[in-house]
Amino acid sequence: MWPLYAAGFTTAFGAHGIAANLGGFSDDAVTSLLVLGGLLALYDGAEVVLKPVFGTLADRVGARPVLLGGLVAFAAASAMYVAADSPGWLWAARLGQGAAASAFSPSASALVAQLNPAAKHGRAFGSYGFYKSIGYTLGPLLGGVLVWAGGLRLLFAVHAVLGAVVAVWAALAVPVVPPLPKVRQTVLDLARRLADPAFLTPTAALAAATAALSVGVGFLPVSGRVAGLGTVATGAAVSLLAASAALVQPRAGRALDEGRLTTRSGLLTGLLLTAAGLACAMLPGLLGILPAAVLIGAGTGLITPLGFAALAAGTPPERLGQTMGAAELGRELGDAGGPLLVAGVAALATLTYGYAALAALLFLGPAIAVSSSYSRARSRTSRPSPPTRPWSGRVRSRRPRARRRDLP
Repeated sequence: MWPLYAAGFTTAFGAHGIAANLGGFSDDAVTSLLVLGGLLALYDGAEVVLKPVFGTLADRVGARPVLLGGLVAFAAASAMYVAADSPGWLWAARLGQGAAASAFSPSASALVAQLNPAAKHGRAFGSYGFYKSIGYTLGPLLGGVLVWAGGLRLLFAVHAVLGAVVAVWAALAVPVVPPLPKVRQTVLDLARRLADPAFLTPTAALAAATAALSVGVGFLPVSGRVAGLGTVATGAAVSLLAASAALVQPRAGRALDEGRLTTRSGLLTGLLLTAAGLACAMLPGLLGILPAAVLIGAGTGLITPLGFAALAAGTPPERLGQTMGAAELGRELGDAGGPLLVAGVAALATLTYGYAALAALLFLGPAIAVSSSYSRARSRTSRPSPPTRPWSGRVRSRRPRARRRDLP
């Protein structure tokens, strides 16, 4: 399992380590905000398009070859910029990294499910999410130190070495899991499976959690700057958010495996905690930023392992790669949609109303779930009982009547 955890760390470190340092340390390549936005969108755009494709490929040829190929491609794309060191090759390297992460990220998730029994899925995905959160947390910090010491070339060189080391480690330690035979699937069958609540509910919760996490990382520093706080305080708040998510995930997975938490109650609680954190972000200064960071981190840390464990439990083993790829696509859409929603509302009103809009959207899911459960329970209790015959006043004996013998 450790190489799979390292793969999760690699994709998170690769996404945030470079993205957080492109604008401040690459004046020769990033000449405008439009160029910066394009470079940032390359990585996520490649993941949105290619993750379902590589997830389906993992079901066809096996998750291990796709994992190894993605890690090798990640190392090669990173080494491309180290060798060339030009603005044009930066675009190519960033696109290559995103495409490679699209291959090994869903494959790692599928292998986490395949190499662990169903009774340990919660703990396994909790640990996988923990190390991925560590990558998100340390990526901007370590990336900044590396860029400060040797520029973007040093950061890409570290990514190349990391991808190569994890690829060799996975080749030596991850066992071969042959692809399972599967029934032919039509487009209509795929649409029905993806529209099933067993897939749609955890994926929607994962997308909502990722949207809130992206908003917290991107907009809480803006709230802190408006309140007059320095970069140290706002950076500490973002680190607190990531640390809270990292600490909650293994505990949530362990509680699920031990039966102390159900998927339904855990997802609902996580959404409510995340919505409460966004509501706290509406308050000014540290009074709002610190509890917002803790609650958003705790909510997303609760949702992530439970959502992936629910997807693994409700998916046929031969379709795990496809399901994980589609779920990762939902997370990427939430990653992009959350900041767009908050920014759009903030442009029309203020950032406070942007937080309120996303909080209301996250609160809507648990409210609908609770109301639908109440409606079903009420319909069962109010169902009329079958009509009974009126009592005639005679009591019938329960003893069977003796058969009358025919006379000769």
